[in-house]
Amino acid sequence: MTEIFFQLLPFFALLGCGYAAVWTGLLSDEAIVNLTRFVFYFALSAMLFDFASDLPIDEIFDRQLVLAYTSASLLVYGLVTLIGRIRGCGIEESAIEAQCGVIGNIGFLGLPVLVLLFGERAAAPVMLMLSVDLMLFGSMVVAIISANRDGRLSPVVFWTILKGLARNPMILAIVFGLVWSILELPKPAPMAIFLDILGGAATPCALFAIGGSLVAKSAERISVAGWLSFSKLVLHPLAVAVAGLWIFEVDRFLAAIMIAASAMPVAGNIYILAQHYGVAPQRVSSSILFSTVFSIATLTLVIGLVAGMASMP
Repeated sequence: MTEIFFQLLPFFALLGCGYAAVWTGLLSDEAIVNLTRFVFYFALSAMLFDFASDLPIDEIFDRQLVLAYTSASLLVYGLVTLIGRIRGCGIEESAIEAQCGVIGNIGFLGLPVLVLLFGERAAAPVMLMLSVDLMLFGSMVVAIISANRDGRLSPVVFWTILKGLARNPMILAIVFGLVWSILELPKPAPMAIFLDILGGAATPCALFAIGGSLVAKSAERISVAGWLSFSKLVLHPLAVAVAGLWIFEVDRFLAAIMIAASAMPVAGNIYILAQHYGVAPQRVSSSILFSTVFSIATLTLVIGLVAGMASMP
């Protein structure tokens, strides 16, 4: 386990560098926002396209993995929603809390970390899980909030969801990469070098940006943030492990990556969503802060437990 911690330490050190840069005033919050945009629209998209374009379609889509991950996530999503309702939260607040309990930072943190630790074979399952998060759960929370406010689920909501997915650079990068792979198009040398350089910036810049963004996060509603962090860091990977190892027939390597990816802390884009709709943004902020800090221990433990299954180097 100590060896796993030291392998993860450089990633968390990058988070610390980003935090220190903003906390000391060396970089502003606006600089971190702009760095995040660079990662989101350019570096991470280049990495996703590069991985997807080298993968046959049958390698990126694994039915058993999708069933295991989706069913386990829906179970935890329903549990967190139920607990929220029991505590007296409204439908919208409960939906946002459920997002925190299930949706992790798979894109900015999970993909770079797991690919570097387990090799490029880890990219396919991580991209598949990322697609499920964006297309299913991302659409679900928008539909729930919109239906609650309008009293019905209007066609406008579906159009809004479709436009959001069509404009998401991570979705587009995966789709275009798979099309490139299906058509068996070659990568000219300049293109390959360009993708290597730009995609290579994704890992350090993403981790730096995550660390910098934590400075502005507050620690309000500590008890709720603790519960949501527990759900994301413990309950979610535990449910995914049960589904992947005992209920569905998921390949052991894919199951290991799926479990590790499920142990990532709460995704930062949930805060943007909560702020946009005006639904418990401070609660989400606290959950992101707490889960990211606690993940130093929990992620080390989870990866240590699944490393043997994945034959981690």
